[in-house]
Amino acid sequence: MKGEVYVGKPIRVLIVDDSAVVRQALTDTLASDPALSVMGAARDPFVAADHIAKEVPDVIVLDVEMPRMDGITFLHTIMDQHPIPVVICSTLTEEGAETTLKALEYGAVDIILKPKLGTRQFIEESRIRICDAVKAAARVRMRRRGTVTRPHKVEKKLTADVVLPPPPSGAMVQTTEQLVVIGASTGGTEALRVLLESLPADTSGIVIVQHMPEGFTRAFAQRLDGLCRIRVKEAENGDSVLRGQALIAPGNMHTLVKRSGARYYVEVKQGPLVCRHRPSVDVLFRSTARYAGQNAVGIIMTGMGDDGSRGMLEMRQAGAYTIAQDEASCIVFGMPKEAIRLDAVDKVVPLQRIGAEILALGRGANR
Repeated sequence: MKGEVYVGKPIRVLIVDDSAVVRQALTDTLASDPALSVMGAARDPFVAADHIAKEVPDVIVLDVEMPRMDGITFLHTIMDQHPIPVVICSTLTEEGAETTLKALEYGAVDIILKPKLGTRQFIEESRIRICDAVKAAARVRMRRRGTVTRPHKVEKKLTADVVLPPPPSGAMVQTTEQLVVIGASTGGTEALRVLLESLPADTSGIVIVQHMPEGFTRAFAQRLDGLCRIRVKEAENGDSVLRGQALIAPGNMHTLVKRSGARYYVEVKQGPLVCRHRPSVDVLFRSTARYAGQNAVGIIMTGMGDDGSRGMLEMRQAGAYTIAQDEASCIVFGMPKEAIRLDAVDKVVPLQRIGAEILALGRGANR
């Protein structure tokens, strides 16, 4: 952004897309952030390979549908020969969603939607999402190589106040039904698969925010539903939170937990970006603190940034039990680290142990 000061070496990005219009739009978008530098834009993987032979990028932004070689095949080649963080740049189609989810399984770290024209607010939100995804991907590589995180100026972020007032003081009356809320970002798609696959069919009701573009959360939920013993579906406004079911917040919509008597349900609504995200983990966690209190368990997982940290603190202050994924099992130890820093976390555990913690808490243990 104009006037923004950046200290450190910019993240070098290689764009691979067969559309000249998309290549130019991505170049302009990434160039607007002084923390990022576009080192090249290739029309297909063969041209991209020539770029990589001359200079290895920090991050590749990759289309999945290209002539001569598709993005999935190129992704396989990259991961086999020279692992580089890859962000998939996809169109908003059902077929594109399925292919993109396969790319995440094969090692891509995040998804962005191809930039397109729209309102000034839409274009700015798109810019934020694209630039943040690339920065998060660069963190994945730097962490694996043990290097120090490059500092960059963080733009002003809205908090959950813009969607929901802070929870009132005083503990929520406890019921017999436990509610589990989970927040994740970079690396979260595979981490959530590991967690949800470990849970039995009678697990407490779950609501999840995974930072993901609109159109992809439905395919993601369907994929998990086919793998897990619990039911997994994309949340719809008014859905009840039921035992044996996980609701995944739809992309580009905030999802809140509400309560009517002993029944928990979700509200799905529009609103501004909160902590640079929509859906926002902070919004989900704040609503849980407000309407569930000590009946809830909050879990914050792998991801860059601090979305969820303040909401998790509010949950803990309202009597909820809070868990953070540990650094060793995180792809990016950003969101859990921030929650730990705020003293919002009761327990830090590896990914493989989170399921057991949920079950133990459901039996009344560890409280």
